[in-house]
Amino acid sequence: MHADDQVGEGVSADLAMFLRHADDGRPVKIAPSVCGCGGRVFFVLVNASGAERECSGCSSRAFIADSEEYWNEESWEDDEPGAVGCPCGSEEFEAAVAFSLGGDGSVRWVTVGLRCVKDGFCGIYADWKIDYSPTDQLLTMV
Repeated sequence: MHADDQVGEGVSADLAMFLRHADDGRPVKIAPSVCGCGGRVFFVLVNASGAERECSGCSSRAFIADSEEYWNEESWEDDEPGAVGCPCGSEEFEAAVAFSLGGDGSVRWVTVGLRCVKDGFCGIYADWKIDYSPTDQLLTMV
């Protein structure tokens, strides 16, 4: 872990370490995905430009980071969102987001990590570059 890393409460140690090792060495803020109902288990859709999660408890949906801006048929072209599945066959995941930070503290990269609730398998299912600012609003959109 980098000395300046911050891991939010509720992110499993396995998923936090997996996200940290997948990053480029810059400091990261790792935040857990938590539904408004308190749920922490999700079905997830991803493509190259974003991710959307659906709570397995209440079926509430939310976009991760700035995904909603690019979540339309015009942006998809040959990259329509697809449901995430674990090699074990499960489609329910704990989700967390690693925000890679630039020298000025702004978000430069978003990485979505998922941990299968059935067998604990961790993976990076989506990541994308942020090339605008300000970016502070992204840190709460997990």
